[in-house]
Amino acid sequence: MCSYSAALELRLGSTETQLEQLETHSAGNIDSPVLIVLIKSFIVFFFYRWFSIALKVAFSVGLTDSGPVGPFDEERTLIFSKTLTDVGHAYDRAAGVFTAPVRGVYFFSFTAADYLKGYMGLYLYRNNQPIIFNLDLNDHGGYASMSNGVALKLEEGDRVRLSLPASYRLYDDSRNFSVFSGFLLFAL
Repeated sequence: MCSYSAALELRLGSTETQLEQLETHSAGNIDSPVLIVLIKSFIVFFFYRWFSIALKVAFSVGLTDSGPVGPFDEERTLIFSKTLTDVGHAYDRAAGVFTAPVRGVYFFSFTAADYLKGYMGLYLYRNNQPIIFNLDLNDHGGYASMSNGVALKLEEGDRVRLSLPASYRLYDDSRNFSVFSGFLLFAL
């Protein structure tokens, strides 16, 4: 995985070295101070512009258009197949996992639904550590839903996913009853 902060530090270090070489080679030139100020301004502008673009991270994904999901014999990571928004491309639809592109504080939320009698529930994991467990017993039949959210401090490369416990089920269709979302609040 490409590290935004490492790439930024590498690019900035290279640019600083080139700027020092330019200052050394242009010593004694009357126009060199103006040129150096212009180059420094250019570097700062593009440094902040590139960094601000790299820090835009937000996603919302819907579970499926196929109806019931589960129950399964064992816990299973949910694969949310419908991309509603994926700015920053940090959610991997094939694996069902969000990977933090930068160190920071992120907010995650989910809403899940089912319409049959029985248990519905979800785990939210950071790496392999369960952070949230939500469950609801739909004892009346008909649509029922549950939601939760959490702010998490993540290191670059940390992974967040939702998992369906064994013997639980969910429902989704084109109306997006079951949705998983997250976004970067601020980088650290």
